[in-house]
Amino acid sequence: MSKDWTRREFIKTTSLAALAMAIPTEVFAADTKADLVVCGKIFTSENNKIVEAFAVKDGRYVYVGDKKGVQPFIEKGKTEVIDYTGKGLVMPSCGNGHAHYLMLGMHSVGTIVDREASVDQFLKEIVPAAVAKAKAAGATSIFGFGWNTMEFSRNMPTRQQLDAICSDIPMYFADEEGHKGLTNTLALVNAGIMSKDGKTLKKGDDIRGGEIVIGSDGTPTGFLKEQAGTYTRSFLDNDSLFSVDVAKETMLRIEEHLLSEGYTMYIDGWGNYFYTDNLFKAAQQMDKAGDMQFVLGLTYEFESWMDADKACQTVVDVQKYATKHLKTNWIKLFMDGTVESGTGFVEPLYPDGHQGIVNWTEEEVTEITRWANEQGLSMHIHTMGNKAINRAVNAYVNGGKDEMRNTLVHLHQVIPSDYKRMADHNIYVVSGMQWHHLSDEDQAELPELVPAGMADKSYPIKSYFDNGVNVSSHTDFPALSGSPDDPFGVIEIAVTGQCYLETGKPWWTEELVTREQAINALTIAVAKQMFLENERGSIKTGKYADFLLVNKDVLTCPEKEIHTAKPAATYFEGKKVYSA
Repeated sequence: MSKDWTRREFIKTTSLAALAMAIPTEVFAADTKADLVVCGKIFTSENNKIVEAFAVKDGRYVYVGDKKGVQPFIEKGKTEVIDYTGKGLVMPSCGNGHAHYLMLGMHSVGTIVDREASVDQFLKEIVPAAVAKAKAAGATSIFGFGWNTMEFSRNMPTRQQLDAICSDIPMYFADEEGHKGLTNTLALVNAGIMSKDGKTLKKGDDIRGGEIVIGSDGTPTGFLKEQAGTYTRSFLDNDSLFSVDVAKETMLRIEEHLLSEGYTMYIDGWGNYFYTDNLFKAAQQMDKAGDMQFVLGLTYEFESWMDADKACQTVVDVQKYATKHLKTNWIKLFMDGTVESGTGFVEPLYPDGHQGIVNWTEEEVTEITRWANEQGLSMHIHTMGNKAINRAVNAYVNGGKDEMRNTLVHLHQVIPSDYKRMADHNIYVVSGMQWHHLSDEDQAELPELVPAGMADKSYPIKSYFDNGVNVSSHTDFPALSGSPDDPFGVIEIAVTGQCYLETGKPWWTEELVTREQAINALTIAVAKQMFLENERGSIKTGKYADFLLVNKDVLTCPEKEIHTAKPAATYFEGKKVYSA
């Protein structure tokens, strides 16, 4: 990485001041008439305040208060009035601080593998069907997503088994976490890992930040971990797999899914998953056409095997796609893998003595952070293990600007002293609150997989609040799809430590939070993470009217019923964009 980054003539990116520009306090005339008035029990996400009514004009809140105060805003016969009293809860619409909803378009790109599928089903049914589909369409690559890491690890398919099904089209099947892949031989040949005559050209950790698993015959098995997988994927015909047309279709599916669950803002951690800017293009075109009813943040990811200078220039280039509802100002890095699968960067060591896979040195991340923040870009780093978190925190402290809200995502474990540094340096944490549970089976199996002291702990939540750390919620959809994606399933797990989809005793109860804390992590905290807190994330005069009518009062209902709540309606900028 060259040392003259900051002296180069990059285009000027949007400044922090513009990203978080305050909306002037508006004084609305006494005779202002609203387009919409809503009454009921309203949780504002403003210091846990509950009000009785609000009024909306031209997509923004013009009044927030009591029922008496809202009356002057009603014009008989013209103002729509919704009395939601006693029907449930009114609250801000939610945000997802890190997800991969572009996988909702996988039906067009390739094949979704059910996480319950066995290896036998995968080889006898799923892969042959994917090959038939690809050949019928004249596809030049075969792609799939979703196989169960724990299930397959007992009998991992090999490239030879995949070759027996299809050897003339490169194929890549990612696991449910997106951190591992299964390939046939042709995909390895195209990536330069093997030669056409079967010679091994790369093995083990020859691809930085990853592992090429080698079999007893001394050749790659076709099982790739971490960056070895991302490297191999980059040699697929990605522009054909994920064209602009496919990206547009995917965007429509994303919008439908988000609004039905109550989300109107989210950050996608895989903006360039298929190594194109087609999702950026599709989102821009959709918003310019007036069809985007949510705010999308797209990160640009670069891998440790890439040329960092070229990657940085590309990040600068994609800023041209930004629109009112499309935000592009994040660089995404993978610091490590996942703790449960043995690739998280941890201390103490795993039971077999290894420490996981780490992709970047601290010095590299420090320099990337310094450059990004000087360009008006924020960092968004995948960190699972406690050592990975510590390395990223060091980089943010030494190279970053506190006002840029550099972000850590997932955080399976945290070294206690790092909590204070996160708070002191305005480091944002995006927490997988919905992962704060384990089934009885997993609780029994976990001690064999993770380092000592981590078997009864996983993803902290309460400690962030206790230490004054800015914490928002993510679901990482579709990764670990056994956990809920919707906000109310997330809230129930954060409050109870149990998932309604399984049996298991409450998990790490010291880290559970209140309902109000969970809602705030899903609303105003995501807005802050996206530099949108002066526009969205809470019900406050002057902000855009993004809100939900929820069919249950999730503040007072029995804890085990929170997950049954659903949006009766989702509103975006004052307009109903989803109705149950």
